Amino acid sequence: MISSDWAWLIGEIVGVMHVAIASAITFHILLYKRNIGTSISWMGIAWLSPFVGGLLYVALGVNRVKRRAKRLWRARMPPDVTPPPPADTADPLTPLEYAIGRLTGVASTSGNAATFLHNGDEAYPAMIAAIDGAKKSVGLCSYIFRADSAGLPFIDALIRAQDRGVQVRVLIDGVGGGWFWSGTYMRLKRAGVPVDRFLHSYFPWRTPFLNLRNHRKLLVVDGEIGFVGGINIGDENVLASNPRHPVRDTHFRLEGPVVEQLTEAFADDWLFETGERLQDDEWFPPLQPRGTLDARVITSGPDEDMEQIEFVALHAISCARHSIRVVTPYFLPPDVLTMALGLAAMRGLSVDIVVPEHSNHAVLDWARRVPFRVLLEAGCRIWLRPGEFDHSKLMTIDDAWSMVGSANWDTRSFRLNFEINVGVEGLAFAHQIQDLTRTSFSLTLADLDGDSLPIRLRNAAARLLQPYL
Repeated sequence: MISSDWAWLIGEIVGVMHVAIASAITFHILLYKRNIGTSISWMGIAWLSPFVGGLLYVALGVNRVKRRAKRLWRARMPPDVTPPPPADTADPLTPLEYAIGRLTGVASTSGNAATFLHNGDEAYPAMIAAIDGAKKSVGLCSYIFRADSAGLPFIDALIRAQDRGVQVRVLIDGVGGGWFWSGTYMRLKRAGVPVDRFLHSYFPWRTPFLNLRNHRKLLVVDGEIGFVGGINIGDENVLASNPRHPVRDTHFRLEGPVVEQLTEAFADDWLFETGERLQDDEWFPPLQPRGTLDARVITSGPDEDMEQIEFVALHAISCARHSIRVVTPYFLPPDVLTMALGLAAMRGLSVDIVVPEHSNHAVLDWARRVPFRVLLEAGCRIWLRPGEFDHSKLMTIDDAWSMVGSANWDTRSFRLNFEINVGVEGLAFAHQIQDLTRTSFSLTLADLDGDSLPIRLRNAAARLLQPYL
């Protein structure tokens, strides 16, 4: 048995270690964390949960990705020197486009064409055909890439492209694509296709694998054709095959100068993960106009692009004059976005939020009912889409400007994930987005009032998990 003197000494050492670790975590939080609520929560965990709190913070709270990205891209982009628009401009999109340019450092491009692709039924054949037609390069990034009946044709097409001399690069998220096992990764690796798993490690001290994910869905072919949107690669997205858990979604085929920005986004991710630079003409050829749309790529992630998509959404809400429509599978955004939508409705705008009647994450469905009440009281309209789970991520303002891509309207997408969206200016394009959401029914305050006290308590408790969902 340990003597009382030794027990006292061990207790003192443990106490000093706890204070030292909790103090170090507190200093780090004060220096690097901006959100007050998150900062207080982490400090409470560090001080009230000896050692365990420190391990949780190191695994989930330290943004090591941000520091690594800064080392790679410290001198990436010159400052924007575009003069501001005149104060009396009549077009509300002019200040919006200027603000997005200042925020992202990326110029809007004209002469682009976009094709809507519904579900994997339309998107997968078009993407595989593009890969089979590739002559120089193929870059594919996907959060989920299954080696199933939908994914195997992609794997075969990528191997065929590699075999005929095309430069092929494939990036799969280290968690979404299978943390323990990725059949897709193994098949491509064995076939000699350059493939990597984004931020993948079985050891949490080597990378923040649990919290920071590459959620982008991006395919670029020969630097001339791009595919972007919400669709992962898996048989649940092919509705014609009657999958057990069907997923509706929307993807886009893009051509024109904006594809260079899509390719650059892929090249950034590939460089970030592998250290290889993709810079030659096989990836970045001269591009000619293909249509009439103005478009710009908007990336976001816990690195140099921190919160960019969230801020673009805020700019769009503030510039809207008539209407705002948001389509998202999960709705649990930071409070500032909920407030902005509510204030827009209070100043007379038509604000519509379209979500699935039931998503594939019950806790998110519970939590979303809390901000829904605030928005309904402000005059927003909430629309629920019945049937198959709809995974589309779309936004329009004034039936003239749209934002599409991979980002959900939740804190994870806005502040933790690597995401890619595209801002598009065009009336016809925005009208097509409206047509996607016709079959919905409204949620009312009476529906929320019908929730029992235990249900309301459950929903409020679920919302406390907002920073981590």
